[in-house]
Amino acid sequence: MSVVHQLSPGWLLDHLSFVNNINYQLHQHHEPCFSKNEPTSSVHFDPLQKDSLMSLGASATFSAFDSTTKPDNDARGNCKIVIQRYVFRSELFNVTKPYITPTVHKECRPRNEKEDPMDGVKEENCISIGKKRKRCVVFNQGELDAMEYHTKIRGLILDGSSELIQEGLKSGFLHPLSEKWDKCSEPITLPLDTCNLSELCAMAKHLPSLNEMELQVLQLMDEDMSVTEQDLFSRVVENNSSITKMITLMGQKYLVPPKSSFLLSDISCMHPLLNCRKTYDVIVIDPPWQNKSVKRSNRYSYLSPLQIKQIPIPKLAAPNCLVITWVTNRQKHLRFVKEELYPSWSVEIVAEWHWVKITNSGEFVFPLDSPHKKPYEGLILGRVREKTAVPLRNEDVKVLPIPDHKLIVSVPCTLHSHKPPLAEVLKDYVKPDGEYLELFARNLQPGWTSWGNEVLKFQHMDYFVALQSRS
Repeated sequence: MSVVHQLSPGWLLDHLSFVNNINYQLHQHHEPCFSKNEPTSSVHFDPLQKDSLMSLGASATFSAFDSTTKPDNDARGNCKIVIQRYVFRSELFNVTKPYITPTVHKECRPRNEKEDPMDGVKEENCISIGKKRKRCVVFNQGELDAMEYHTKIRGLILDGSSELIQEGLKSGFLHPLSEKWDKCSEPITLPLDTCNLSELCAMAKHLPSLNEMELQVLQLMDEDMSVTEQDLFSRVVENNSSITKMITLMGQKYLVPPKSSFLLSDISCMHPLLNCRKTYDVIVIDPPWQNKSVKRSNRYSYLSPLQIKQIPIPKLAAPNCLVITWVTNRQKHLRFVKEELYPSWSVEIVAEWHWVKITNSGEFVFPLDSPHKKPYEGLILGRVREKTAVPLRNEDVKVLPIPDHKLIVSVPCTLHSHKPPLAEVLKDYVKPDGEYLELFARNLQPGWTSWGNEVLKFQHMDYFVALQSRS
């Protein structure tokens, strides 16, 4: 379960627990290397592996302490199936301190005290050079719009997240920062991006196109399956089994969770997804928005508003489909989604939620009133409007109306743009057998179809810890 607490302001989520409860286990065939009388080797764990196991919960932790071996009754003779389990690297969720420490914790002031949230902004942008008088920066319209928006939602963010954080501290899910914990925290070494998926997608455009028969969905059957580049970039890949599969691409190994499917391509090659003739009840979109830091860092390619509008949502959406778009704090993007993007897709806005990012001790990752970065991001939720009045496909299924101004509070993953899972949060607002689609995804989830030019990025083996036995 990813939901730790659910209160009137929203939800407190455990992202790491959600990933580890996916049940990442591989069934691998091995020749027996011990006699019947020889005991199997025990399993030993280093501190990192123990931390990852704790996120599985008490009931799941016990089963993960064994590398299960059972005989295989197929034609492989005396081969045995070894069940190898994997957990996500827990240190990637070790956010013990805020990224920027505020000089004055204004959010700790009593609520009845009058304050100007932008006081610190004005002071920070006043530059004193020698004995010269202070020079104040004049804000542009975008900055003024952002200040006005922040002023409107500040109380909602502060009060709602405080209530959820207090509940997390009470239950022990969040822990006050101790001096020992602070000293033990070490810099995180992230895995190298040894296989640039987005560049491979760009190169795939030059591969010869497959005929219609070859464009059928590719089912993963073997335990470790090498997939040709032509197959991977031109077909939807499915793992319909109840166990994890491993695929190898350009020498790199990726874990594909059970009951998941994906298409690895850029926006110019979405036709395999459309060719499946499948529609979805939930579509989550995390567009690569253009901003200054992306331009400077070249971290990923971004799309223009025109390109984003060309995403074929009307062809992918089922009647009454719930469309959710992640939006940065730039008001330009927020207005674009509300005033241009959703109307072009015939999507009616029903709610605006916020994801609030906190540390393991319950502090905001950025000062709430920071002029540069905020500890929250927005989600715009809308429903596809029906052109004609049609009855619900199943009138017995009751779907709750979506409430406005909800908060999703969680410790963020240190990996860039690894958003928290929404499946459990949305379950009351979608029919039980709904179809889920994530666009611009960077990871896979059971029960979801995922698309993007980096859709396998966080499925790379380097992000997981193998719970291995030692001889």
